[in-house]
Amino acid sequence: MPELPDVEGFRKVLESCAKGRVIRRVDVRDEGVLRGVDARRLRDALEGRRFGTPERHGKWLLARTGGPTLALHFGMTGRLVCGHAEDPVEAHDRVLFTLGGGRQLRFRDQRKLQGLWLAHEESDVEALLRRQGPDALEVDRRQFEEVLSSRRGHLKTALTDQSVLAGLGNLLADEILWRARLRPDRGARDLSRGDRRRLYDAMRRTLRSSVSAGCVPPRDSWLTGHRDDREPRCPRCGTGLRRSRMGGRGTVWCPRCQPDG
Repeated sequence: MPELPDVEGFRKVLESCAKGRVIRRVDVRDEGVLRGVDARRLRDALEGRRFGTPERHGKWLLARTGGPTLALHFGMTGRLVCGHAEDPVEAHDRVLFTLGGGRQLRFRDQRKLQGLWLAHEESDVEALLRRQGPDALEVDRRQFEEVLSSRRGHLKTALTDQSVLAGLGNLLADEILWRARLRPDRGARDLSRGDRRRLYDAMRRTLRSSVSAGCVPPRDSWLTGHRDDREPRCPRCGTGLRRSRMGGRGTVWCPRCQPDG
């Protein structure tokens, strides 16, 4: 599932492929990815416009045009691909944006769980993001501690709740908690100030590395690199990793590195 680092990568694809280029044609091959807009209205709103500097908030990508804003959410399988108009169309290419200079930007998505929205005014963008918490890459330490200490429930659930922090998903949350040596089922409000500071630092380090890689990298020294092993072991201490479900999500942690309380 695309998380903040993946969407930041898509932002870079959009910027390098489309910034400053005129949208010559919009081809909607599958209206199942359109949300609150039909193919004709999307074409009328965007054709002839020029893509500006894109923005990201959490897992949302905002494609500015100087008029309407195209908002993209990638769900579990969505991605942006840059190519050329003559490239063969793939089965899961849902919307094609043909740009000046022969380039083509494609929204590709197998499962179609999210998709594309059209925001005509800035108030429409604000409405789309109204329930999003602060961006996990931009939040400062004070704000992070405030939103976390006011949250009821388990720590893992709080970190993956987009209304608390925008951008963290399952892989990132498990990796961050492992690095901070905090169990995922700790109460979010039960952390000491030192715990919260350690967690914030772990989040910042993990996000910086992941954004550079364009994903949560399955490195041998990372928890992510071992969570899907047949007999997963902690890359730090060698202890067998535990698996459980929390908030409907598969959760992995080390009982030795992440002890109770």
